[in-house]
Amino acid sequence: MRTAAVRRTALAAAVASLALLATACSGSDSDAKGDGGAAGGKDEASAKPSAVKALTTAELEKASLEQGDVAGHKVTRTGPEDIARPGEVTVDKKECEPIGFAFYGVERGTPVGNAGRKVVQEPKVDETADPEDALAGMLDMTSSLVTLASYDGDGAAKNIAELRESAAKCATGGFTLTMKGSKQKVTKLTEEKVTGGEEALAWRVQMGEGDEAAPFKLVSLRQGGTVATFFSFNLGKTGADADFPLPTAVIEAQVGKLG
Repeated sequence: MRTAAVRRTALAAAVASLALLATACSGSDSDAKGDGGAAGGKDEASAKPSAVKALTTAELEKASLEQGDVAGHKVTRTGPEDIARPGEVTVDKKECEPIGFAFYGVERGTPVGNAGRKVVQEPKVDETADPEDALAGMLDMTSSLVTLASYDGDGAAKNIAELRESAAKCATGGFTLTMKGSKQKVTKLTEEKVTGGEEALAWRVQMGEGDEAAPFKLVSLRQGGTVATFFSFNLGKTGADADFPLPTAVIEAQVGKLG
């Protein structure tokens, strides 16, 4: 395998491992609180539910994805090792905290219930391909951390509005995240089109620059008083020009269960 390809693969694996460890939610721990995942979308008038009753953690667990809900993907519950607790993540720009915290599942607002899943696409295996292409195919798999957080009243709508504003202010210029002493530089946020729920927004998130850059995808949507957040990476995609599709099948399956 070429040296550059090896370096890109190693970078992708390192970044992905850090994201998988640091990004997520309060999982199935019934005493843990939700992430502050939020979403943006449509117009502000549609984002003002006045009498929303939040789902409990038990109800969110029932509404979360399970194995078999998304064809070609493995679904597992998140655990305590996936939790990013308040104080463990810092952002160097105050206005970028909402979107930076969304990557890592840091609690925002006052969620009533929460749940989380890891959803990993099954790798593509081509036994007829040469070793380098075969490895590239196996690495071309998208992994997503899916978090659900529920809020009473207009709590979910407020999180949506806050995240939308944060992304707008931080789309250019970049900001730095620090997770347990490990720094990651977000160099670009690019809004993408996504549908689902009552409101939804998505971004391509670039961390790093040039050959050392890696793309991530952040999707947040609101269904009633529940916010679903998807933070995704692809082991086979690195570099400033690299990209991969949004995990549409995962999003659609989760929205269907929130129905």
